[in-house]
Amino acid sequence: MGDAPLAGLRVVELARILAGPWIGQTLADLGAEVIKVEAPEGDDTRRWGPPFVERDDGHGGTETVAAYFHAANRGKRSVRCDFADPEDLARLKDLIAGADVLIENFKLGGLARWGLDYPTLSADNSGLVYASVTGFGQDGPRAAQPGYDFMIQGLSGIMDLTGEPDGQPQKVGVAWIDVFTGLYGVIGIQAALAERARSGMGQHVDLSLLDTGVAVLANQATNHLLGGTAPTRLGNAHPNIVPYQVFATSDGHLIVACGNDRQFAALADVLGLGGLASDPRFATNGARVANRETLAPMIEDATRRRLRDALIADLGGAGVPCGPINSVAEALSDPQVAARGMVISPEGLQGVRTPIGFSRSELSLERAAPILGADGWKGWD
Repeated sequence: MGDAPLAGLRVVELARILAGPWIGQTLADLGAEVIKVEAPEGDDTRRWGPPFVERDDGHGGTETVAAYFHAANRGKRSVRCDFADPEDLARLKDLIAGADVLIENFKLGGLARWGLDYPTLSADNSGLVYASVTGFGQDGPRAAQPGYDFMIQGLSGIMDLTGEPDGQPQKVGVAWIDVFTGLYGVIGIQAALAERARSGMGQHVDLSLLDTGVAVLANQATNHLLGGTAPTRLGNAHPNIVPYQVFATSDGHLIVACGNDRQFAALADVLGLGGLASDPRFATNGARVANRETLAPMIEDATRRRLRDALIADLGGAGVPCGPINSVAEALSDPQVAARGMVISPEGLQGVRTPIGFSRSELSLERAAPILGADGWKGWD
């Protein structure tokens, strides 16, 4: 195996919390040298616990940091920087002058007062790819407003699609839009680097949480735009596919995800409902969607008579996509997850790697999240 794909790339991260640091962590896993520049008190998520992790700080003491911080900062180096300190600010600008990428998630225009905005920095480093993460982007009527994942989940429409029809709208169980924005940030940065290889010029990459939240509505957005009806909550059911939902068994629940008519026919056979596949009300997916309120109870009446694991085995043997609803602990200990090496332990601290594999390259997964200020300013000239 060869080096990590982004070996030799230098990234300066002026970002906190999740979306910006997720960009930096992904680039670090891909081999980039990522220097996390933190305020003297450190990233806010160092204190977002419990749980907390205590470890040797390398100077005869210990550092106690929230597990949350470790989820988004693996593989980086850390320097403290007080923008109000002229010496610190000068060192930071020197560091950026030799960098390939800068990531920041300050409020709109917030870095300009320190001369850390894109127009100022690009004058000294024309090849700099400068990625900004904000709630609402660099322009538009809400550009100056703060934005956080939870409120953006509400604004973007995803909460109106999540939860039971007669229940409260629900957010996703992780900061879903922050993570997606981080991944789009990586895509945007890599695209800008590819363009730089042709033009020799860097550019400003503009990332908005709201843009991302709307973009990843995917088929639900086009269902509305092309179908004319606003989709809403269906619980665990799918707006375009039936059956594609959770069903109760005698000892729990399972997911059934029939993506075509053959899979539905196999499901019906396993459940002893073979006649449903030839019933005009259910023979095609379109018919099943139209008659979901009739079909779903018929399926669940049959699944409730079966043990979950035995039914999953029978359905899997018949080629019907299905599975259990795991806890986080069960998911992380799944044999397939283990076989793929998803759980890693850099410097003894467990985490989950970037889920990308290469035929010739390796990820860079040796470093844990950094001790605050561990790297100082030395070594970055």
